[in-house]
Amino acid sequence: MTPITNTNDLIAFCDAIKSAPFITVDTEFMRETTYWPKLCLIQAASEDHAAIIDPLAKSLDLKPFLDILADEKILKVFHACRQDMEIFFNLGTMPKPIFDTQVAAMAAGYGDQVAYDSLVRQKLKIDIDKGSRFTDWSRRPLSEQQLQYALGDVTHLAKVYPKLRDRLAREGRLEWVSAEMIDLCDPALYSTNPDDAWRRLRPRKNSVKYMAVFAQVAAWRERMAQERDMPRGRILKDEGVDEIATQLPTDPAAFDHLRSTSKGFGASKFGVDLTEIIRNVLKNPEQYAPKVEKSAPPVQVPASVVELLKVLLRIRCEEEGVAPKLLATVADLEKIALDDKADVPALTGWRRKVFGEDALRLKRGELALVLNGSKVEVVELD
Repeated sequence: MTPITNTNDLIAFCDAIKSAPFITVDTEFMRETTYWPKLCLIQAASEDHAAIIDPLAKSLDLKPFLDILADEKILKVFHACRQDMEIFFNLGTMPKPIFDTQVAAMAAGYGDQVAYDSLVRQKLKIDIDKGSRFTDWSRRPLSEQQLQYALGDVTHLAKVYPKLRDRLAREGRLEWVSAEMIDLCDPALYSTNPDDAWRRLRPRKNSVKYMAVFAQVAAWRERMAQERDMPRGRILKDEGVDEIATQLPTDPAAFDHLRSTSKGFGASKFGVDLTEIIRNVLKNPEQYAPKVEKSAPPVQVPASVVELLKVLLRIRCEEEGVAPKLLATVADLEKIALDDKADVPALTGWRRKVFGEDALRLKRGELALVLNGSKVEVVELD
């Protein structure tokens, strides 16, 4: 098998699949030692054509394939697409429309976050050889076995997708999956704006001074990681952002007394830069502190109600053949237990029909859970 390594061959492949109603897509990448995922392979297949694209080839321009991903006449099918979508977003393209078979499998009752090989086994009765699973995909040349393994990720998926789609269509659940796909195509989900980096962390205080420094240190770390293409943790650990915002070191030497920074950090360019940032922030912390809504005082969640909702959720999921995680999380149940108008997915759209409305009826005493032999059943109350 020969991967595509030049633009002319890629154009020919894209011409062959551009009229397909759907294509399956997968990527192989490395990111253990970098900030940005290093794209090593792209696999794509229609029902009639399949290829491996080598993005590391110097004579290859990916634009023809990126245009296919952006073509809204072609459905792009992935399995667990979040990281694949991030990679293409970073390349300047948001694939649309998409279909994630992992999400679809949850709607079809195959469990929470079903693995690709498990789905293939259940739908196609094929066992995938995992011998090449931990390949260093950045090395060249790749063996025939490694290439066949990589291509199988999309050729098998091209056979799984129609079976999964048809099952969901028969059960009236395609709209369930479509609603989830809209969220996965939201560019905000893949944003790496340094100014928003603090949102991914857990600040321990809400004072203006603390939050101002916390946000600016997180932004500085994000920029450094992006510019140097290094994991965030190699620049500064998460706990370091909190410790610096708490201790407020305004002299480079002070960094060497912190637990979360390495010896010599203060004398490094990192230490000097951070000192200047902190001094500048402390001149006017209100200018730099992000707007954070004060959370309401904690309310005791009625544990007994949550437990009843858990039982109801399990019953409805068993009846409908859908993974519980797709309907509601424990956090959702806790919010529903406290508020009939809670802003949770379980109380909107198709989820409300399947579970949310009954959850509210259970709270109002219109439904009851009764033990019938060894089985818990839901019964209507007059």
